Amino acid sequence: MKKRNLQRIFAAFMATAMAVTAAGCSSGGGDTKPTDTPATTDTPATTTAPATTTAPDNGGETTPEPTATVNIPADEFYAVLNDEGIYVDQNGNKIDLGGIHVTIRDWFSNGRKDPDQQNEYDQAQYAYWDEMEELYNFTFEKKTIGDWGTVPGDFVAYATAPDDGEYYAFTLRDDAAVTSAMANGLMYDLSTLHALDFSEKKFTDNMLHDAYGKNGHIYCMYAGYPEPRTGVYMNKKVLKDANIDFNEIYDLQKNDQWTWEKFEEYCAKIQRDTDADGVDDVFAICCNEGAIIATAVASNGGKLVGKDSSGYTYNVEDANTLEALNWIRNLFITYDRHPNKPEDAQWNYYQDEFKSGTVAFLLEDEYAGMGTWNYLYGVDFEYGFVMFPKGPQGKLINCWSNNPVCIPTNYSKMKAGQIAFVWNLVTDPVPDWEDYNAVLVDARLNGNFDDRAKNETIPMMVTSEHGTVTYHGIVPDLDVTQLLWHINENEDLSAVIEGFRDQWKEIISKANQ
Repeated sequence: MKKRNLQRIFAAFMATAMAVTAAGCSSGGGDTKPTDTPATTDTPATTTAPATTTAPDNGGETTPEPTATVNIPADEFYAVLNDEGIYVDQNGNKIDLGGIHVTIRDWFSNGRKDPDQQNEYDQAQYAYWDEMEELYNFTFEKKTIGDWGTVPGDFVAYATAPDDGEYYAFTLRDDAAVTSAMANGLMYDLSTLHALDFSEKKFTDNMLHDAYGKNGHIYCMYAGYPEPRTGVYMNKKVLKDANIDFNEIYDLQKNDQWTWEKFEEYCAKIQRDTDADGVDDVFAICCNEGAIIATAVASNGGKLVGKDSSGYTYNVEDANTLEALNWIRNLFITYDRHPNKPEDAQWNYYQDEFKSGTVAFLLEDEYAGMGTWNYLYGVDFEYGFVMFPKGPQGKLINCWSNNPVCIPTNYSKMKAGQIAFVWNLVTDPVPDWEDYNAVLVDARLNGNFDDRAKNETIPMMVTSEHGTVTYHGIVPDLDVTQLLWHINENEDLSAVIEGFRDQWKEIISKANQ
């Protein structure tokens, strides 16, 4: 999207308003509120979209370009930037949304403006939002409606009911109900809404729309830098006791030499019996095994499920993927089986185990070290954080997983376009703050990380070179636990794969229909 200078927008708007006043109003020439009522004619109306030349910064004249004729059905919302950086409709009139109120639903927002977070960037962002609301005659808010557990079901229930008059954009999470909703036509194909351009940097920075799209259709979106994901936390004291300088690992990462092989060398040196009772009491790793599989596969250039021009693809038995699955399985069996783990341990036992100070490496997402609200806050030892090591065929990488945003299909096409327009505006970079990365600022201000993690690891994790998206969680009815439950057991991995191969292929084929 073209970036706008606010003072210039309003100056241009006032100049346009004065010109319109001087010229008088013609039939259909004034600003009108778009309607939510679909056109009743069978043939879409053909309208002429204005040219979109950019005015020179020196204020000089521009050479008018010929208008282009485009087919815009009368029941669809359309907006284009004119040469003054103002959004206008197909007739050249400034967009006027008629005072609609758009709510971006989620399970974590505590209101649009938090008085405790009024830093310079926040003030600029709020000022930008206020001016956009005034310019295009709308209001919006981010609002908690439901909770993490209910959000998928809330969306399905809402999208299958009649339009209740609200203007909602739904923030969702990965869940079988969400992928089924996508497959069953409950989400708008966002690529058909004229307000959205998925070639913009705010979309290509995270690529979520690619994960939630197929055959040219896009059902969910996210704007801005991606969240950092899976890496390796390092207990500096445990490393020091094993005569390992944690800076060595940071240097390996910095020099692109942080590999599976080096990781295993450290693990072998760390895991040992310190009291000579014949049982190890210092351990190399702990983790939620299921959450690590995708990152391990990606770190060797593999995929469980891929995607090409024909749709989703079965990739479990690709060479890179199999190499990664066998490597992580052996790592779990060798270093993630600890004799002090209770038989009735809960799934999150690994968290307390790392906090106890007996484990060197925690394989976990970046969020665990953020703020006072996550479980690593207040531990009595220092820790570092590096990216997951790379395999022989891969690179340092993390699998991005941001919260997808969608629009329900029980709204008219006009209404969906209006919501998309507002969402697009309020997620645009703030003028003069285009390079501001809230993810990094948040990690530096609120993260419990050391300086090298803040200045080296986390900045790497949010760049396109070191991030990817996965597709196995998007395919409806695909049960990845069939693999995860067996990955750290003493079973023949090839036999495990053989047990679900045909079913996975059938599910993927069905998803491509």
